[in-house]
Amino acid sequence: MTTPTTIVPSGLTAAEVAERRRRFGRNELPVARPPSVVMRVGAQLRDPLVVVLLAAMVVTALLRDISDLIVILLVVVLNTTVGVVQEIRADRAVAALQHMAAPSARVRRDGADTTVPAAELVPGDVVRVEAGDIVPADLRVVRAVRLSVDEAALTGESMPVTRSDGDELSAGTVTATGHAVGEVTRIGGDSALGRIAALVSGQPRRATPLQRRLTGLGKVLAVVATILSGVVLAVGVARGEPFGEMLLAAVSLTVAAVPESLPAVVTLALALGAHRMARQAAIVRRLPAVETLGSITTLATDKTGTLTEGVMSVDRLLLPDLETVTLTGRGYDPDGTAAPAPGPRVRRLAEAIVLCNDAGLAPPDGDHPAWRPVGDPMEAALLVAAARCGVEPGARDLLPRVDEVPFDADRRRMTTVHRRPAGDYVVVCKGAPDVLLRPGGPLRIGEEDRRNAVDAAAELSGSGYRVLAVAGAHRADRPAAAEAERDLDLLGLAVLADPVRPETAATVAAFRDAGIDLVLITGDHPATAAAIADRVGLTDGAPRVATGDAAGTADPRTTVYARTSPEQKLTIIRRLQHDGAVVAMTGDGVNDAPALRRADIGVAMGRGGTEAARQAADLVLADDNLATVGRAVREGRRIYANIRRFLVYALSGGVAEVLIMLAGPWLGLAVPLLPAQILWINMNTHGLPGVALGGEPAAAGLMRRPPRRPGEAILGGLAGRIALTGALITLVAFGAALWARHSGGPWQSVLFAVLGLAQLGVALGLRTRGGRRRNWSLDVAVALSLALQLGALWLPPLRDLLGTEPLTLRELAVCLGFAAVPGLVTFATVRSSRRPPRQGRVAGEAEGPTAAGHVPFIRGSRRASDGGGTTRREEV
Repeated sequence: MTTPTTIVPSGLTAAEVAERRRRFGRNELPVARPPSVVMRVGAQLRDPLVVVLLAAMVVTALLRDISDLIVILLVVVLNTTVGVVQEIRADRAVAALQHMAAPSARVRRDGADTTVPAAELVPGDVVRVEAGDIVPADLRVVRAVRLSVDEAALTGESMPVTRSDGDELSAGTVTATGHAVGEVTRIGGDSALGRIAALVSGQPRRATPLQRRLTGLGKVLAVVATILSGVVLAVGVARGEPFGEMLLAAVSLTVAAVPESLPAVVTLALALGAHRMARQAAIVRRLPAVETLGSITTLATDKTGTLTEGVMSVDRLLLPDLETVTLTGRGYDPDGTAAPAPGPRVRRLAEAIVLCNDAGLAPPDGDHPAWRPVGDPMEAALLVAAARCGVEPGARDLLPRVDEVPFDADRRRMTTVHRRPAGDYVVVCKGAPDVLLRPGGPLRIGEEDRRNAVDAAAELSGSGYRVLAVAGAHRADRPAAAEAERDLDLLGLAVLADPVRPETAATVAAFRDAGIDLVLITGDHPATAAAIADRVGLTDGAPRVATGDAAGTADPRTTVYARTSPEQKLTIIRRLQHDGAVVAMTGDGVNDAPALRRADIGVAMGRGGTEAARQAADLVLADDNLATVGRAVREGRRIYANIRRFLVYALSGGVAEVLIMLAGPWLGLAVPLLPAQILWINMNTHGLPGVALGGEPAAAGLMRRPPRRPGEAILGGLAGRIALTGALITLVAFGAALWARHSGGPWQSVLFAVLGLAQLGVALGLRTRGGRRRNWSLDVAVALSLALQLGALWLPPLRDLLGTEPLTLRELAVCLGFAAVPGLVTFATVRSSRRPPRQGRVAGEAEGPTAAGHVPFIRGSRRASDGGGTTRREEV
């Protein structure tokens, strides 16, 4: 029972190594040069809103308006700094791939074995790898002994793959069992790991939906501000007004038209959302990703470690008469149960599983909080199953192994021979059922029993399980090689699976309720992938399955892609995006990194994933739980709704300010407001209250509505509300100002006061409808802004800075009366948009267990206000 020997090359000479290093370079992954800080800053300053503010800065500098210049400058610097910092943190995906490479390699050179840094390998080097080693470069196997390789990081395949002489090993994979000698074929950027690094670096970051929408809005506002300012300047000069005074009016109009606090408010809203997500095990690596999560229409998920627990487990044991023993437990922890209680036949099967096994189990320690496999995960899972049946791994010490026939890909079975204390011998064989149970095979079994076992194994395999047949026999004498695998008795079948997470089915159902399509992309076998998809409720009825090589031509309704390579995953993501989807992609392996980078949102596993995947992703799940993505989606939708709410608030005030600046001269109010007064109103009303609006709780039923359309404008459905509210603020402000002028009072200060107070009232009127908690920060923010607005009328330093005059109590009471009208109208309009909750769930339904399992992120009723008083499909 020995394996044939293969002549191992003596390796390269020192001269050959030097010459090949000169030709091929070092065994290192190429790293693209990142953009300079200057280039990053330049990209931030090209934002349309920032361009308008920069233009306003130039004009205020020419007018020597230092206070306005400082305020605008601070807004620009804050927004640019935050954007650059986030870009630098997010751009490290290719560098992380370097950590996947092996630090050193055992190599034969000049006929002697030595250890060298892996970066010094060259094509033609002869390398030895053993169990637990990272393969340092692409190798062609020269000699393999019981070799299996864990390729999950590159291919997504959940099971170690057996490799033999002549096969290829890829850089970055891990030797699971056995050992091998191989010849280096490709290094650095030409290796499998290098090709993935090239794919990652070739995928530029896509602008998020929010960034695209805000860019479009910024362009519109920039054009409008420029045109209106030019019109005011030209008309005023044509009427004979002084050029300097009209230039001041034009600048005032520009400042009024641009919501200069929008970048800061959006950034703070996203940062607060990222903080909330971090408390729920979702670590955000790029701030815009917070909102993009609320925009996703399709979630492309991998299987291993996301839908499943990412560990092999024996689900059940079947005896020859198909009596079933069900096993329960968690991961590789030997503690667990077997039902019914194991009898002699089950214990004999468990003993055979332990004997014909080369794996081990490592208990928890300081670095590893859970039990883990030592060697092949499948064999470790068999050891755990035996322990749950009462047979510990120590049984191998009582029956020492005296001979074996190792597993190989051609035979698809493994046989061991053990000596019993009484001097007789036990033969144990495990392998594929179709090999051991074939007619004329190694088993002595009746035809009916054989057919029943074959049918049971086939049915289980078709349901996504991996099935092993176990057989054994007693021998009085030590058997010869030709007799070891003859006349064996079937002891039973071991049914293995990567268990589905308990909460997965409920999580998938919750995503579907939220209108998000799910697509499974995995490296596993199509039958396994389809069975898992069916088990978790990913599809209705039979799932549409395609293999990776058909990714470009598959039916667009395909829900399962199996046997996919990194390039094919990219093809799938691109195709989904081409069809208009906003795609989130989950992954944990190096093979997932290019697709994670390409997706609108890349979601990596933080506990079980690779560093390359984490660096390529926008969101990292600290608990590797798909349900956490759902909670993050809910947070993203909440933030987007609050940004729209802020836009209603800010643009309504901006519309009012523009109308006041345009219509004021026609009503005899030459320059209704000074630039400093407009900036004060905007910074005071949009600052603290704007940030507080970003903290409004989620509306009831937020996750019971479909996602918004990818091409939908950020102001979709809000233009009417903005125009109406802006016009209402304008009317009450003009009404108060004209009353004050008629009464001989300080009309500009009255106009200043009403314009600011009215906007604060609108902020209170835009509260979330149906929220389960009150946003007290908005109350505090409005109270502080109210105090500052009144302080600008009565505090001498502020009066000197802003050019205001104090108001009497009578004048202030009139101002408050006028200013309350827009807020009350907004409040009534928002509340009148109530709709009954959708049938099937009650409004305000709390998070918690359901009949289907734990649904951790669904709440509430079907519809809610969009923040502007209009009931829409999904905006808030």
